[in-house]
Amino acid sequence: MKFEAVTIKDIAKALGLSTSTVSRALRDSYEISPETKKLVLEYAAKINYHPNPIALSLKERRSHSIGVIVSEIANSFFSQSIDGIESIAYKNGYNVIISQSRESFEREVINLNYLTSRSIDGLLVSVAAETKDFSNFKELHDRGMPIVFFDRVVNEINTHKVIVDNYKGAYDATRYLIESGYTNIAAVANNEVLSITKDRIAGYKAALADHHVQERDAYIRYCAHGGLLSSEVEEVVADLVSLDPRPDAILALSDKLTTGCLRILKAKNLKIPHDIGLIGFSNSEITELIEPPLSIIKQPAFEMGEIATDLLLQLIESKRPVTDFETKMLEPQLIIRESAKRKRAGASAGSQ
Repeated sequence: MKFEAVTIKDIAKALGLSTSTVSRALRDSYEISPETKKLVLEYAAKINYHPNPIALSLKERRSHSIGVIVSEIANSFFSQSIDGIESIAYKNGYNVIISQSRESFEREVINLNYLTSRSIDGLLVSVAAETKDFSNFKELHDRGMPIVFFDRVVNEINTHKVIVDNYKGAYDATRYLIESGYTNIAAVANNEVLSITKDRIAGYKAALADHHVQERDAYIRYCAHGGLLSSEVEEVVADLVSLDPRPDAILALSDKLTTGCLRILKAKNLKIPHDIGLIGFSNSEITELIEPPLSIIKQPAFEMGEIATDLLLQLIESKRPVTDFETKMLEPQLIIRESAKRKRAGASAGSQ
């Protein structure tokens, strides 16, 4: 049986009133007597009537809803970001429609088409790992769709962006490993086209250079799907541990890659940190509970979601076209635990 929502016509028929009278009563019009308003409102509450949001959006040219595209809702970073997004959206009377790309460009395009067909007022986007063509976003932006990018941004589109200082996060983690006695440090990264990957690899390389540690191309590996495919991470880690000299530490540059590297190293019976140290980007609360407790670069995900949504609502509600955009950069936090324990006794850990 098909669900059918209660309409103004249903109320009018039940009460023996015209649809225009019911409509005015629901809008608290001065043209309708208090008695009739009371009758209509009480009956509407009794049958759980709610205005049709699509009809309202056509009338007001606003749906009071925003779309969100992320790679994976189950990822702790994105789930925390979404909490921040919803906290601001709902406080301001907006609904949130969430979709996930699963790192697929094709799915991202499908999600984008679906959301924009729903007359959303604006978009919050963290682009998929596979995405190299940003023309869909650029076309929407050029047509006036308010878009704010967060975490994984599109530098070619001039709009608000909210990011973490990924360069600093990777630099500080690499420096810590070096100052703890590690000399053969590998980096396992997301797709190299992503903005976060470029910044994190740059931070890793800069720390090596500043501390006169040799950079080796063989120690830098990319995973096109960011850890969503276990086989991809397994192949990368297997290649790394077969090198001579074998890396004595790994810097994992995304949440999925961090836990993926840990799982695979354990499967290969490599002891962490005795055989190989590990630090990775992660916002998961279980990182301190697993064995060994993971050293992580933690991002202010909730705050990122809040700020991105604030900026989007400013675009949506502005009475004039916005031409002055900004990029907000937030600080990551390096948390050192057992997985990156000092390799050399007496080595200086440096600032954390």
